[in-house]
Amino acid sequence: MTINDEDIQQLLNRIDDFKGELKDIGIVLRGSVSKRYMPCGKKGCRCMAEPPQLHGPYYQWTRKVDGKTKTVRLKPDEAAVLSAWIESRQRLEKVIAKWEAIGIEAVELIRDLSQR
Repeated sequence: MTINDEDIQQLLNRIDDFKGELKDIGIVLRGSVSKRYMPCGKKGCRCMAEPPQLHGPYYQWTRKVDGKTKTVRLKPDEAAVLSAWIESRQRLEKVIAKWEAIGIEAVELIRDLSQR
């Protein structure tokens, strides 16, 4: 027994329903952007006061490269752009997850038919 064309078409139609989400995704980027406040360590500096008044904000992009964490300091405008690209990647991942879920459904259909 094999999966019929109608079953395949229903799955493909569901994929078509969310393919439109891809058109708004541009540059994608792995990692995260964070905003940090840090002490400088100089004696008498406000960052050493009680309570401390830390320096910043400083923005940084962190990602894995060959299994190692890489961090790059960013300017505020760069941080905003990279954050948007990271968000685009997250949206892409959600679309891929939906696509894969339909693939699992297809496998289940095939397995159900072969067990009859």
